[in-house]
Amino acid sequence: MNKFTSLGIDNNILKGLSALGFEEPTAVQEQVIPLMLEKQIDLVSLAQTGTGKTAAFGIPLLQRLEPAKRRVQGLVLCPTRELCIQVAKDIDSYAKYVEKIKILAVYGGARIDQQMNSLRKGVQIVVATPGRLKDLLSRKAVDLSSVNYVVFDEADEMLQMGFQDDLTEILAYTPKKKNTLLFSATMPREVALIAKKYMSNPVELTIGTKNSGAENIRHECYMVHVKDRYAALKRIVDNSPNIYSIIFCRTRRETHEVANKLIHDGYNADALHGDLSQAQRDQVMGKFRCKNLQILVATDVAARGLDVNDLTHVINYNLPDETAAYTHRSGRTGRAGRKGISIVILTPREHYRLQQIEKKLQKKFIHCKIPTGIEICNKQLVSLIDEVTNVKVNHSQIAPLYEEIAKKLATLDREELIKRFISLEFNRFLDYYKNAPDLNISDKPQQYGKKEQRGKRDVRRDIHPNQKYTTFSLNVGRRQGIMAQGLIGKINEIPNVGRIKIGKIDILRNSATLEVDSRYTSQILGAFQQSEINGKTVAIEISKTIAARKHRGKRKGSFHKKRRKAKI
Repeated sequence: MNKFTSLGIDNNILKGLSALGFEEPTAVQEQVIPLMLEKQIDLVSLAQTGTGKTAAFGIPLLQRLEPAKRRVQGLVLCPTRELCIQVAKDIDSYAKYVEKIKILAVYGGARIDQQMNSLRKGVQIVVATPGRLKDLLSRKAVDLSSVNYVVFDEADEMLQMGFQDDLTEILAYTPKKKNTLLFSATMPREVALIAKKYMSNPVELTIGTKNSGAENIRHECYMVHVKDRYAALKRIVDNSPNIYSIIFCRTRRETHEVANKLIHDGYNADALHGDLSQAQRDQVMGKFRCKNLQILVATDVAARGLDVNDLTHVINYNLPDETAAYTHRSGRTGRAGRKGISIVILTPREHYRLQQIEKKLQKKFIHCKIPTGIEICNKQLVSLIDEVTNVKVNHSQIAPLYEEIAKKLATLDREELIKRFISLEFNRFLDYYKNAPDLNISDKPQQYGKKEQRGKRDVRRDIHPNQKYTTFSLNVGRRQGIMAQGLIGKINEIPNVGRIKIGKIDILRNSATLEVDSRYTSQILGAFQQSEINGKTVAIEISKTIAARKHRGKRKGSFHKKRRKAKI
């Protein structure tokens, strides 16, 4: 029996759900659908990605429409083109047996004249990205005066991408009397402010624990030195023969470099980052969705809105700057009731950041050892044998060729045939891991705790009185989620320079300054220039000496008594 029938859903929509194979509602669907069908309410629903949120708001939205009216009655706002297309497609599939319902996705990168033409013909539900919708509103091509429901899908991601002002402008075109529904994986302060500002006594539903990760995801971490990060990545991938994964990197450059290394080393991988055109992006995503690609290397910004249900792993090549971003990353695996694994490749100096994530998620990471070459070869061999054992043999097609093949192999006995078969398929792993070193280092936090705690109390570390520092200015600050640890971590990851001494760090609302050993000026400029933090490209420059003095001179009293502590 289809358990959706108990939620009060219309029969025509139930037929559409049955055609899709929907039999049992998820937790978020069980809570949201009856509530929306029974009452006219504002709603805040906190649930991880992949828990069925689209059906949770899409089904009651369809049921409350008036099909005879060819006006926009429902508006769904999404952070990215991919999510916009997917949400519109999903709602349209629920409405397969509902007559006279038109759903339109509007987003940048597609022809606006075609979207305007569809709007003129009349639609009841518009699924939109904020930028394109603003464009249509400015052209007076869309009328939102009849909207009864506004849905913010992935609200936290929209706000991280800087859409808050756009949302405010769009809502000004909608009626005051409407229902607003907010769906989000996490509840940062900005999302709470949206709820307070635009919603009337909203009902809050939390599926699981607020700001926590999904329950069916296993969180693992591997501790290695910075120089061994890529080698560790290769071993993790090789140890999972059937891996289907997204690897997250911090910057476009790093994404490109890691993807190129994997491709050069024979892996079925590609990169997804902001430098790709929309056509290139669509091509990469098309190959990944149909599994012609096994591994996708991406930045957080580029991966927003991706909807792939059966990822086996998410690998954090670097930790994100914000804890909430880790929740989004890990939530891309373990979807639709499946189990998933979220992996962090960690360096010793990043241990405190892992503890912050554990505290936020209310989950402990499993500390794992990088597998040895022998362990990987065994795993690959077992996978290969399983594949051969389970292959379906088409006897009729093989029959004409069998006699000739049998003659060629007649000189080999069973044992020799097995050895040659393994060597043919397996030599790459055997050669590569023949003398592979142990990459593991101790992951006990007490070895690093004192240094990290000292870093929290006083960012000016290991200062020699005659040490010369260069002051750098960055165009990002607290508003972009910058923390002292993130800047220190970025500097510590610069290859082949060892430990760089760091002076004072001052983080303001939209900017930051930091003092670094003058001998490494070029390396610092190279590490930060054109990198991305929370979707914003970083610009870094050397501060003028006078400006730096004036900046320091604003503080009264001695530096040691009056210095401002960098926020952690």
